[in-house]
Amino acid sequence: MEDTTHWIVCNGFTPHLIALAAVSLVLLCISALVSGAETSFFSLTHNDIHRLKQDPKGTSAAVLHLLRDVDLLLATILVVNNLVNICIVILTSNLIDTLFTFARFEFLFKTVLVTFLLLLFGEILPKVLAQTTPTRFALFVARPLQLLQRIFYPLSYILVRTSSRISEKASRKNEISLDELADAVDMTQSSCPEERVILSGIVNFVNTEVQEIMKPRVDITALDRTDGYETVKRTIIESGFSRLPVYEEDIDNIRGTLYVKDLMPYINHGDGFDWQSLVRKPYFVPEHKKINDLLGDFQSNKVHMAIVVDEYGSTLGLVSLEDIIEEIVGEISDESDNDEKLYTRLDAKCYLFEGKTHIGDFERILELDEGIFSDVRGEAETLAGMMLELKRDFPRKGDAFTSHGIRFTVQEMEGHRIDKIRVNLP
Repeated sequence: MEDTTHWIVCNGFTPHLIALAAVSLVLLCISALVSGAETSFFSLTHNDIHRLKQDPKGTSAAVLHLLRDVDLLLATILVVNNLVNICIVILTSNLIDTLFTFARFEFLFKTVLVTFLLLLFGEILPKVLAQTTPTRFALFVARPLQLLQRIFYPLSYILVRTSSRISEKASRKNEISLDELADAVDMTQSSCPEERVILSGIVNFVNTEVQEIMKPRVDITALDRTDGYETVKRTIIESGFSRLPVYEEDIDNIRGTLYVKDLMPYINHGDGFDWQSLVRKPYFVPEHKKINDLLGDFQSNKVHMAIVVDEYGSTLGLVSLEDIIEEIVGEISDESDNDEKLYTRLDAKCYLFEGKTHIGDFERILELDEGIFSDVRGEAETLAGMMLELKRDFPRKGDAFTSHGIRFTVQEMEGHRIDKIRVNLP
């Protein structure tokens, strides 16, 4: 076995070496405290923090103060730990060069020794101890860490700001616009059509306005405040709705909303019953309000129905919570929808549609490309509205229009209202 004296010689200690060793030992202790502080502070649970808040004095207050800005705390720990470790490496290397004379293996000896000291005493042991008792360790290092945070604040602040800028730029690059997301949904080859409907509804949800999903004014079932109780009950039974708007004189003067459940205790009362006393305050929304905002309003105000008004305060329509949900999940059929049919199939290429049919529903029923009529529909939301856009005037019974190879014929009129439209496919 080779004698080690051939490749290493100890030169003995001097006051200078003792001072280097002492400084290195102090720095190693600082490294251990800082490493343990990182583990202890980020291992604190909500219960630990709650207990500290019960006694917000002394070191507990210091811990809570450091936790107010975790980014700055982490930056301080990293800055101090790296600076201390660099100093330890430099001082230890100088100490070894002065204390020993090497013939060989100098680099290997320095690397193994310094790495062992830093890992064992500067990282592993303090972190194991901090993990075992995070609260006690955090209280122990809170004051020194506050001092170090003040000393190295400029460096820590620069580090935090730089990392924040990089993070913002990275997140900005990763942002996807709604148009890009909509295109991605359109390209999705999903085996389930229901899934595509839901995905498309979610993407378009934030851009949809109330006027696009509301029930129009002419289709609103409402109660007159002068109606007798028997008339009210008959209207409720015929409509099948659980909530009905109540007006005074005309539909533009909505005075409230009648909840059917409020009438249940008085179901056997006669025609003279004062049902008007049960009417609740109405909820009004503008026509251009986004439905995602309206959903939030419904949740906060605990209402399920709103009256849509224009800029002059006139009633345009009615929107319910069900209408909003249908924009995401698709059509919801309930007991009140069973009797409503938007179209009748006359033959293989001929249909009779209600004028109030939404253009989106029309495209879905006939399996047409979504938005195929976007170039001719204008601001219209229904087939009747699209007929007005094509005619540029009030159409008459029998008027016919052709768009994208599909022939539309006004089949029935109700005053100035287009009631039924005949559709012939190419």
